[in-house]
Amino acid sequence: MSNEKVIATNKKAYHDYHILEKYQAGIVLTGTEIKSVRAGRVQLKDSFAKIENGEAWLYKSHISKYEMGNVYNHEPERKRKLLLNKQEIRKLEDKLKGASETLIPLRMYLVNGWAKVELGLAKGKKLYDKREDKQKKDVKRDIERAMKQRD
Repeated sequence: MSNEKVIATNKKAYHDYHILEKYQAGIVLTGTEIKSVRAGRVQLKDSFAKIENGEAWLYKSHISKYEMGNVYNHEPERKRKLLLNKQEIRKLEDKLKGASETLIPLRMYLVNGWAKVELGLAKGKKLYDKREDKQKKDVKRDIERAMKQRD
């Protein structure tokens, strides 16, 4: 079994989008970036991924500067290359041609020391979908609370 440590999750993605499919991608990082990732200084809230010229790129993911870094420190919101197979990239490229779907990072984690990003092929939710999800969540919470009081 692989040793997996979750660094950051994108809770807003599950609130704003229906996740249709999930993909695992490696990410190309510099030395100071991986040190910040291991320290848990990552934010995926407004980030997204694009396929450009047969390569996958992650935009607007914030990896804070490494505190002990020097002049070789990285730019916090630079675009970062994602590592996917050619077949996966082609498949995603075909699916993203539909205007209503997008590629969103769901979480960043470490597997045996390697940084990975879980990408979700997502479709935007309408306002009524968000309300419906909130209502279901509230009902579930009320049921759990009632069961806990019963015990």
